[in-house]
Amino acid sequence: MVTESSTTPSRHNIHATGREKLKAHLAVLLFSILIAGSFSFGGIATQLIDPIALQALRYALTVLLIGLLCFKMGLSLQWPKEPWRFAILGALMAVYMVTMFIALQFTKPVATGAIFTLMPLLSAGFGWLLMRQRTRPGVFLSLLIAATGAIWVIFRGDINALMAFDVGRGEMIFFIGVLCHAAYVPLLRLFNRKEPPLTFVFWAAAATFLFITIPATPRLPQVDLLHLPSIVWLAIVYLSVITTALTFFLLQYASMRLPAPKVLAYGYLTPTFIIVIEGLIGHGWASAPVFLGALVTACGLLVMALLPD
Repeated sequence: MVTESSTTPSRHNIHATGREKLKAHLAVLLFSILIAGSFSFGGIATQLIDPIALQALRYALTVLLIGLLCFKMGLSLQWPKEPWRFAILGALMAVYMVTMFIALQFTKPVATGAIFTLMPLLSAGFGWLLMRQRTRPGVFLSLLIAATGAIWVIFRGDINALMAFDVGRGEMIFFIGVLCHAAYVPLLRLFNRKEPPLTFVFWAAAATFLFITIPATPRLPQVDLLHLPSIVWLAIVYLSVITTALTFFLLQYASMRLPAPKVLAYGYLTPTFIIVIEGLIGHGWASAPVFLGALVTACGLLVMALLPD
């Protein structure tokens, strides 16, 4: 239960200024670029391996690498205080990751990227609910503008599909995961107890791995690890090192210095980056109406970045 007054600033509502603020913005810009790559890599890999098994392998490697890094740096991995924090974070991230890669079996990376851009608006709601972070009217307006562009991409720039609310199965599946990720970001700040960032990452990743192994256990024996295509292993490494460990650091760094809606506002660029990546790797370019919707979401980012916290 939130007991802090909505009119009294708390340690959860104090944001960075100056150079620290700029570095936080750069961190989430890089986060958006790396996340865009995960949609394209994941879309390729899920055509060759069960998506839940892929996530289990990805997080097994992540936990191993972060654990070794903690050992090398002399950081203690003793059982954390209030372990329920990591159980909640792990459950939320596991749902997000599993739904994302299941969705990629039914829809294109650009469509899932558009669903991802709804996250800042949802995160603003969770930020208020959990920590009474208030969203300024201008910020809220920019969220609505960006969400409009995202919805246009989700419905493939087809006004008839929009009027009929013709949402694909993949989009509906991933929306559940996006809800979980939207709650995850403000919780990073709420659950922070000033642990070393690397140990926090380790326990969050370990909890995520634990939850993913539940549905993955009956699927893993069916995976022929010795004969997986090289692109699958490349995807596993990219997802493990880049879009799990590195993006977690970026997200945690930014979430401690910027309000939750602004942290994920850079997700508005994700569909645009995905369109570029998909085109460059030969998967074809998005249609003009879809690209226009992606640009509208990017405009929402520009408005958001210029507004005060």
